[in-house]
Amino acid sequence: MKNTLPTPSHTPLFAALRPLVLGTALLGSVLSLSGCFPLAAGGALMTGFVAADRRSSGTQLEDQNIELKAANQMRINIGERAHINITSYNRQALMTGEVPTAQDKALAEQMVKGVDNVNSVLNELAVMGNSSFTERSNDTITSGRVKAAIFDAKDLSTNAFKIVTERGVVYVMGRVTAREAKRVTDVVTATPSVKKVVRVLEVITEEELARIAPAADTKK
Repeated sequence: MKNTLPTPSHTPLFAALRPLVLGTALLGSVLSLSGCFPLAAGGALMTGFVAADRRSSGTQLEDQNIELKAANQMRINIGERAHINITSYNRQALMTGEVPTAQDKALAEQMVKGVDNVNSVLNELAVMGNSSFTERSNDTITSGRVKAAIFDAKDLSTNAFKIVTERGVVYVMGRVTAREAKRVTDVVTATPSVKKVVRVLEVITEEELARIAPAADTKK
């Protein structure tokens, strides 16, 4: 029998929360653009949503620590001559941004690989001049649009994905089924201002999803 119950993301409550969720995401991105590192604020805002993530709470904490430690290594060893972002999901570290030389790109990757609990590294750093504030602002807007599109999709859970945008390229991270991977690719590709979609996804089976879904997908 077809399930006629509304999905969590399309209940009146979540419809009402949609502007708050998107506004919070944009605020965090703006703070990052201004040079602030909003981990404390982000942690406080996200406390109530920890159980809704498909990662365990321990893994989420490890991912935060990976990002902190890697960012600190970038500041100490490379400094402001490069623009480097580290995003960790389920111990997979994604490196995005710009570096002035190929040597800096290799150095940054080695530093991230040396951080505790990192299982793998995807080095997407571009060897070029740092992006401008306008370009980063446009990326923030694009990420917001992508998150809104995923939020509005009736068959996707926002909590299953982490979105990173660099120079119009959207990186999609998460633990998802093959169906979800295809669906989110279609949704993101159709979003305005997206130049390219790169999937950094861990594909799980429908059975694995069923085991974690009761806790992970009760909120969006």
